[in-house]
Amino acid sequence: MTRWRWAAATLLAAALAGMGAAQALTGEAKKAAKDNEELYKELELFEHSLAIVRSDYVEEPQAQQLIYGAIKGMLATLDPYSQFLDPDSYNELKVDTEGEFGGLGIEITIKDDLLTIITPIDDTPAFRAGLLANDHIVKIDGELTRGITLLDAVKKLRGKPGTKVRLTVLREGDNELKDVTVERAIIKIESIREARLLEERIGYVRLSDFRETSAQDLGAKLAELEGQGMDSLVFDLRNNPGGLLDVSVSVAELFLKRRQLIVSTKGRLRNQNMEFRARADGRVNGMPIVVLINEGSASASEIVAGAIQDHHRGVVLGTKSHGKASVQTIFPLKDGSALRLTTSKYFTPSGRSIHGEGIAPDVVVPLERAAPASQEQAKPTEPPAEEIFEQLESAAPDAPPNGKPKPETKLDNQLARAVDLLKGIKVYRSAERATP
Repeated sequence: MTRWRWAAATLLAAALAGMGAAQALTGEAKKAAKDNEELYKELELFEHSLAIVRSDYVEEPQAQQLIYGAIKGMLATLDPYSQFLDPDSYNELKVDTEGEFGGLGIEITIKDDLLTIITPIDDTPAFRAGLLANDHIVKIDGELTRGITLLDAVKKLRGKPGTKVRLTVLREGDNELKDVTVERAIIKIESIREARLLEERIGYVRLSDFRETSAQDLGAKLAELEGQGMDSLVFDLRNNPGGLLDVSVSVAELFLKRRQLIVSTKGRLRNQNMEFRARADGRVNGMPIVVLINEGSASASEIVAGAIQDHHRGVVLGTKSHGKASVQTIFPLKDGSALRLTTSKYFTPSGRSIHGEGIAPDVVVPLERAAPASQEQAKPTEPPAEEIFEQLESAAPDAPPNGKPKPETKLDNQLARAVDLLKGIKVYRSAERATP
C-alpha cells in the first residue's frame, strides 16, 4: 500500500510539473502572439503612411529611396552605432578594414547629441590640423550637424583626395568655436605606428587600431624587440579607436596565459553569449608591462586594457578611456546593402561593463600640453547640444576661416611616467630575487 501511494504521488508530481511547463510554454506563446499582433498593427500604420506618400507627395518618389529611408530611421532609434549601409557605404566599410580609404583620418561618434571625434588617427590630415579627441563638430562646410547620423557625417567628411572641408569645432571645455580647414587625402592605416627600444631595455610599441593583420604585426615587432634585449614593455593604446573583436582577442593573447578569460559578450540570443579565452601562453606573458590609454582609446583597446588590468598582468596608466563596449554585427542584404546592428555588449574578465564608463587607469596621469601657466584655469561648463545649435542659428553668417591652427605641442609626460614605473618594478623584482 505504501509503495502504491509513493508511485501515485510520483505520478501526480510529474503530472503537475508537466502542467506547469505546459502553462509556462502557453504563457510564452501567448506573449509572442501578443507581440506579433502589436507589430502587425504598427505595420498597418506604416503601410498606410507609405501609401499616402506614394499617392499624394508632390513628386513621384522612388520605391528604393522610401524603403532605405524607413530602414535608416528605424535603426537611428536604437543607438548611435546601429546603421543601415547602402551598397556604396557597405563597400566603403569593407575598404576600411583593408587599411586604406579616402578622408580626413578621424573616428567619430554621436555623444550627448553632438558629432564628436573619438580620436584623430596619427599622421593624417585631421591629426596635422590639430583636431583632438572629444572635439565636437558643430558644422561641416557651414551646415549645422544637428540631428546628423554617423553615416551621413561620414559621407560629408569623405571625398576626393585633394578637396577641402571646413569644420567648425567646439573644443571640450572651451566656449569658442574654431574653424578648421582640412584637406582630404588617401588614409593609409598601419597598425604598428612605432616600435623601438627605450632606455634600460624597455620596449615601446604603439598600436594605432585593430585590423586583420594587427596581431601578427604586433607579434613580429615584439619578437624583434626581444631579439634586441627587451625585458619590459610600454604598450601604447592611446587614441586607438578599436576595430575587430577577434583581433583584440588575438592581441590580448600575447600578454596572457593559456585559458585566461579575455572578454565575454552578452546579448538577447543564446549564441551571442560567448567567452573568449587565451588559446596559448603569450609571447610576453611574464614581462613587466605598462599599458597607456586615454579618452581616445575605445572598443577593442578597452578589451585589451581591461583584460590586462583584471588579470593584474600589467599597470594601466593615463586617463579614462572612451567607454564603447558594444559589438556590431554586419548583416549583408540581397541588394548589396547591409545592416550594422548592435547585437551584444562585452564585459571584462571580472564582469565589468564599461559601456559609457570607460576603463579607469590604475595610475591616473593627465597628458600635459604646452601652455602658458597663466592659461591654467577651471574649464567652463559646456552647454547642452540644443543650446549650442540655437546660438549658432541666431549668430551672424559664417565668418571666413581663421586658417589652419597649429597642432598643439604635446609633452609626453605619460610615456615618461610609464618608463619610470617600469624601472621601479624591475628594481623591486631584482631585490625580491636577491632576498634569501
